[in-house]
Amino acid sequence: MHPFTRHTATIVSPLLLFGLITAAAAESARLSFDSPEDVISMNRKVGCSTVDGEPITYYWNGYAFSRVTGEPDRTLFRVEGMNVRACKTYEHPEYGIGYRQVSREIMLYLDPQTHEVLSHWDNPWTGETVEVLHVANDPVNMRAPSFARGPDGPARFRGHIEGEVFWWNITVPLWYSNPLAGAFQAEVGGTYHATEMFNFFGRVDDLTHPDTTTADIQVGWVRMADWLPWMRMHGRPGLIYFHAAGTKLASWDDLPDVLKNEIDRHYPEYREAPPLDDDRPNVTSWTYYRDVVEGRIEAPQRD
Repeated sequence: MHPFTRHTATIVSPLLLFGLITAAAAESARLSFDSPEDVISMNRKVGCSTVDGEPITYYWNGYAFSRVTGEPDRTLFRVEGMNVRACKTYEHPEYGIGYRQVSREIMLYLDPQTHEVLSHWDNPWTGETVEVLHVANDPVNMRAPSFARGPDGPARFRGHIEGEVFWWNITVPLWYSNPLAGAFQAEVGGTYHATEMFNFFGRVDDLTHPDTTTADIQVGWVRMADWLPWMRMHGRPGLIYFHAAGTKLASWDDLPDVLKNEIDRHYPEYREAPPLDDDRPNVTSWTYYRDVVEGRIEAPQRD
């Protein structure tokens, strides 16, 4: 061996060894899908952040359609939506580490052709012009903290991993007493029936890296539901369904102007998530409509 080669080898080998040791240590520090505590951290990275109180904003857009037996589906609305949220850490003597998420969300109904925010809508089935009530649900919180080793057993990652990416499908069937119905729902109907379907996509590295506090997430959303109450469909058969996609934004300021302008004018509190200890009952589009009609809250007035 040439003397310079031998001398170089004695210098480089420790550097290589150090690099291998450092890489191995970094790899061993990665979060594990087999650890319930790590799974809780990864779930937080999908939904919000591992830093308590750090605001996270989701944005989505898409369209709403009608489904009525015997006629073609109609494109009813363009939709633009956002959700601002934050998380708080909880510790339980039996269940271990956990977190709870608090949030509030807006979804605007726009003309599907012009993309102008609607104040009124001409119902093609009834011929009636109705006032549009946009979604302004505050709060939309986790009802209770999610723990690493909770009453339902150890936390498990429920997504699918394929190489460097993951996806997570969540289907939420909804079946509960309609907040607008009367005392005889079991006899005449009036149960609210809907299904929400979420698809979350991201990179495995975001979830398992020990230094990331949140994950870069894309989301798909589908909702099948009863007609919206402000549409005043008078009990007509059929349903409305939404098909949208979106992403987690780097900051609230990255929202499109149509949402930021509406929030600045009518919903300034939606620049921030609710307080981390928020214990108010959750709001839905139906309870929001009820509270507006009954005068408990005042909906924004548009030109």
